[in-house]
Amino acid sequence: MGSLLDKDTILDFYDALSRHDMEFLEKALWEDACLLFPKTQPLKGQDKVLKFFKVLIRQYPELTFHVQGIILQGNSGAVHWINRGKTRKDEPYSNEGVTLIEFDNGRVRFLNDFFKNTEIF
Repeated sequence: MGSLLDKDTILDFYDALSRHDMEFLEKALWEDACLLFPKTQPLKGQDKVLKFFKVLIRQYPELTFHVQGIILQGNSGAVHWINRGKTRKDEPYSNEGVTLIEFDNGRVRFLNDFFKNTEIF
């Protein structure tokens, strides 16, 4: 493991997700990154995680994340967020959740999402 995680690294990641900055997100993910997302099979590998983000952005083109709090422990963190935006059908959307996130040398190795409203998926 590399140096300890800091809050700015997490905030940069969520800012890039809100900006739909796929180039940043690609550089931020390890090749073997894994995403656990409700009601899906584990997404293993940078390519699958990036594809998921692209689908998310297509479904919610105005989605932005607002980090409410971060708890750090070593190279891992728990991120409380609220997101808001519109669907591709121009319908308002919002949700709230927590992501457990693990970094290694400043890059994301693991993401595990938990959120309040899973009925729309």
